[in-house]
Amino acid sequence: MAQLSFYSADVNEPQLVDLGGILAAHGQVVVHGSSARLSILVADRWRATALQEECTVRGVAAKVIEVEGPAPFLLQTEKEPQLAGLASAWTRGAVKSVPDGLIADPGLLRCWAISAGRTFSPGYILGLDPHAPDTHDGLSTACAKAGLAGSLIGVRGGGPGVRIVGHRRLVRLVEYLGQPPEGARDADFPVADY
Repeated sequence: MAQLSFYSADVNEPQLVDLGGILAAHGQVVVHGSSARLSILVADRWRATALQEECTVRGVAAKVIEVEGPAPFLLQTEKEPQLAGLASAWTRGAVKSVPDGLIADPGLLRCWAISAGRTFSPGYILGLDPHAPDTHDGLSTACAKAGLAGSLIGVRGGGPGVRIVGHRRLVRLVEYLGQPPEGARDADFPVADY
């Protein structure tokens, strides 16, 4: 049995800023006066359900809506005043932007992996927003600050995304992410193999 890291998402107290992992992926935030709403389209029900749970444990009401298309599940929060600060940190004007000094901590990484993570031999890819290319370098840097230095890959390489390779980095990623959400496949959520 593997020992949990003190930095694991399973042992750290959930923080509202962790939901920035949805925005690190292809999620969107819309400001409504003094409130904001997060949303993301995902291809798998388990992802939508797991993100709904991540929102709930952070005191944010969210629902899963089935829609037409290749990503048939929409996770959408309610308009919440507490999300206004997150929206402000992740935008410059109306454009998605990486918060200054961001470090990809376990809670944010977990939300990011649930939103858009998958194995890709060799390694693991944290998917990036193809419509926000200006965020890619900042998110790669945030991973490096967390000890998960990865390479940016484009569409031809299976991205856009940050590809993390190497045994030590992958072990660290697994420790940070904690236990896989219910329904997640090994191909989507990394598990310890040591």
